[in-house]
Amino acid sequence: MEFQDKTLTCKDCGAEFVFTAGEQEFYAEKGFENEPTRCRTCRDARRRTRDGGSSSQREMHDVVCANCGVTTQVPFEPRNDRPVYCRECFNSMRNNNY
Repeated sequence: MEFQDKTLTCKDCGAEFVFTAGEQEFYAEKGFENEPTRCRTCRDARRRTRDGGSSSQREMHDVVCANCGVTTQVPFEPRNDRPVYCRECFNSMRNNNY
């Protein structure tokens, strides 16, 4: 099967982009059935956002370590029925258990 470059329209920004013959061949080899719907710029921006890049900050929560009493921050909302540890205590406990 011979592939030819195709011009597609990005569903996010509306810009036209080229889906090259080489990209089409790669998609076919991998078994991908759908053509890309986003241009390279929008795909990269979406990936950075999804992977916790600079465009999205994790919400941090202040807690007191259940072991040493130091105040620290964690990237999850703590529950009252489970202890929360600072990084040093957590790593120490993890290393001692294995």
